[in-house]
Amino acid sequence: MSELILYAVVFLLLIGHCLMAGKMYRQVHEDQNLSVTEKNDWKLKALILPIYFFPKYKSTKS
Repeated sequence: MSELILYAVVFLLLIGHCLMAGKMYRQVHEDQNLSVTEKNDWKLKALILPIYFFPKYKSTKS
């Protein structure tokens, strides 16, 4: 039973990661003020660790 709970938690973390990365990726892609290189850098960061880099992106955007 504990194995099933562990798999459920890992699954929820994975889904959350994918949703957050997609949200950040979409916002970076729509930003017209960034160069292609900057967009690529932020998109890569979105795929690696979006929960950490999304607030950083938002603070540089403001």
